[in-house]
Amino acid sequence: MADPTPAEVQQYIADGLPCQLLQVEGDGRHFFATIVSVEFEGLTRIRRHQRVYQALGERMREQIHALSMKTLTPAEHAAEPAAAAHHHR
Repeated sequence: MADPTPAEVQQYIADGLPCQLLQVEGDGRHFFATIVSVEFEGLTRIRRHQRVYQALGERMREQIHALSMKTLTPAEHAAEPAAAAHHHR
């Protein structure tokens, strides 16, 4: 079975978790995801990661060998300094 693409990993997560923002980068074996979801409200970082693994299901064990993730609620994401906002002229 071919290694998944970042777009496929993104789709797998989106299929199992409602996301306000979802970005996945990677090389087929190692991935980095930024995930913003209301489902993370009130969850610890560990529980948030477990929720993402739950969305990925069997694929996580079979195909995706390394996934780093940044999990944020919409409020946490809004509170982050937005790099794009500083570039308006």
